[in-house]
Amino acid sequence: MSAGAPTGADPQDERRRWDWLSQEVRRHQAAYHRDDAPLVPDAEYDRLVAELEELAGRHPDWASADSPAEQVGAPGRAALAPVRFTRPVLSLNNARSRQELEEFMARVGVVGPWVVELKIDGLSVILRYQRGRLRLAATRGDGATGEDVTANVAAIAGVPHQLSEPLDLEVRGEVYLPRTRLRALNAERESRGEPPLANPRNAAAGSLRQLDPAITAARGLAAFLYEIRDGAALASIPTQGAALERLAGLGFAVEPHWQRCADLEAVWEFVQEWRERRRELDYDTDGLVVKLDDLGEAARLGATQKAPRAAVAFKYPPDEDVATVRGIRLTVGRTGAVTPTAELSPVRLAGTTVTRASLHNANILERLDVRVGDRVVVRKAGEVIPEIVSVLTAERQGTEVPYTYPATCPECGTPLVREPGEVDIRCPAALTCPAQRREGLIHYGSRGALDIAGLGDKTVDLLLSTGLVATPVDLYALTADRLAALPRFGPLAAENLVRAVAASRSQPLSRLLVAFGIRHVGERVAAALARHFRTLDGLMAASADEVASVPGVGPVIAESVAAFFSAPAGQALVSGLRQAGVNFVEPEPAAEPVPGPMAGQSVVVTGALAGASRREAEAAVLAAGGRVQSAVTRQTTLVVAGEGAGSKLDRARALEIEVIDEQEFWSRVANGRMP
Repeated sequence: MSAGAPTGADPQDERRRWDWLSQEVRRHQAAYHRDDAPLVPDAEYDRLVAELEELAGRHPDWASADSPAEQVGAPGRAALAPVRFTRPVLSLNNARSRQELEEFMARVGVVGPWVVELKIDGLSVILRYQRGRLRLAATRGDGATGEDVTANVAAIAGVPHQLSEPLDLEVRGEVYLPRTRLRALNAERESRGEPPLANPRNAAAGSLRQLDPAITAARGLAAFLYEIRDGAALASIPTQGAALERLAGLGFAVEPHWQRCADLEAVWEFVQEWRERRRELDYDTDGLVVKLDDLGEAARLGATQKAPRAAVAFKYPPDEDVATVRGIRLTVGRTGAVTPTAELSPVRLAGTTVTRASLHNANILERLDVRVGDRVVVRKAGEVIPEIVSVLTAERQGTEVPYTYPATCPECGTPLVREPGEVDIRCPAALTCPAQRREGLIHYGSRGALDIAGLGDKTVDLLLSTGLVATPVDLYALTADRLAALPRFGPLAAENLVRAVAASRSQPLSRLLVAFGIRHVGERVAAALARHFRTLDGLMAASADEVASVPGVGPVIAESVAAFFSAPAGQALVSGLRQAGVNFVEPEPAAEPVPGPMAGQSVVVTGALAGASRREAEAAVLAAGGRVQSAVTRQTTLVVAGEGAGSKLDRARALEIEVIDEQEFWSRVANGRMP
């Protein structure tokens, strides 16, 4: 709930809550539909509307035709000519669960079939054709009156100027900006010192409403069409599926992944399939639209003032939402970077509960001006890491507390530094800082470095707290007896860790260079250095100019490499690893690989495997030329099922995807046999 909003908990306050919600929804409608500058994420706006509709249901005498709960969009901009629609351009009601889909279908009173389409996150447009030629294009506006954007729409991919038949026709679709175009546009804008466009939807809407069509044309918009609103063509089309096929036949771009589903089970299967798969597309979708396929029955059911009764939008869990900042804490990484993290009131994002969000660095914290007590927009960056996008400064109450970076490291008390031209504030104490020592050990054994199975954060914490390990060199002195005596360590776990540490001795030089954690040296640079110098001694003996001359390295990385190996801690580490027998050589490159037995295969490994870890099985898939998937989709060609395989196995069987056990999997990998 927004700060300062009346709660409505007391029945006597419900009218005050209704008035406040009405004002808020109108404000957000104008910001989103008219100004292309939403103030809150869609999920927050949807919650406000849902509460307003709930109050309207309890107090129908409060609602009126102009109630924001019954409105579609918002009035257009005065600078664009108005366009009156012959019949309203409606919105859609929402469903967010299987139960709500069931309730929707029960209200419709029809089992099916249904047509399910991806819900494109763009700007709705209406196109009118006379004798097959585009004559008018308009935004949805408030559903009754839109804005004339004909000149701009004429430059959009997917919108034909001339149809393949001379029809009088009115159609509806969605204009969007591809993600790749947004990235390219933002790169250009940032190079000119201009602020980046916030997201594809806002960028599409702002581009379509430009007063100069040349600007719109340069943006690279696209469009999908999905509805025939009237015209002679509609009279002979019995179903929504046939309407989509007719649109494609007339030359319109139609989103290609729509599907006809016989019943609720088929619809729900489609919902599950696209929950993750939608992220692979080059355009934003926030859900699906479920429509009754029978257009005659859909017309008979009619519509409310706001939405058709025979269609609903299924919304996936939001990737953005609003939370309250409860505190800001600092963490020290392995390179000494001190990163601020916001502690939040719990919020659900993409199906998980989030209580913390990264602020990345001091620059971003200062630019956003995040304060304790602020209401902030949170999203999952790359669908994984929660981050704060913006602060809802309009909701500040004056009690929020600004944050000031401390002068010393929160872990070791060393004065923090900020090098010229860098965004990170750092602790320069390196291996003497407890946090950096811990993170360095975890990184040393990570998959991209020396891949020491079992050396995770909990094990590192235990080894450090008991004094058995202080640096990576100490790992090679561990014995199974000493480990087995530690809490939570049994004989088997101790033997496994000792074996994994011993195996790390033979990793190639490129992996060792990654494990060192040298600033600016990731996997790509480490591989380039290892290929060029072949031995660690050769790299250490090279001058800074020689290192900088390696393709892809340069003087900044060369300086960082030289500083690492000239520092006493770096020299001690190399000396200790040499005595421990760690490999310092990069092997000669292998011959060009022969395509593996799993080339072209998309494989999901699920359940517990007896002979290997799931990670090792996935590595075998990749080595055999296959592709690893985390979820079972229609693109999956093979599922390897271990003990306890659950929903992924069920889904594979439902989709009739081949399922094999662990023994058959290893046999195919070893024998190069793959159907």
